[in-house]
Amino acid sequence: MATKAVLEGGPEDLHERIVPITTPGQDLKIKHRGGYEHFKATSRHQESPEGRLSVYEWWERTEIAE
Repeated sequence: MATKAVLEGGPEDLHERIVPITTPGQDLKIKHRGGYEHFKATSRHQESPEGRLSVYEWWERTEIAE
């Protein structure tokens, strides 16, 4: 079973807010609209329809070079 996390912040049109994570505590990079949204792990947890999940907060966006 994959571990999942809840994403907070970032663009409003980022629709997936519960995402799989491979290494708990490691920063996440989500591809979105020609760039990446970066999320950092927090010490917080949130109850969700999928159980108690770690919360990751948005902290920056980087563009994909073309």
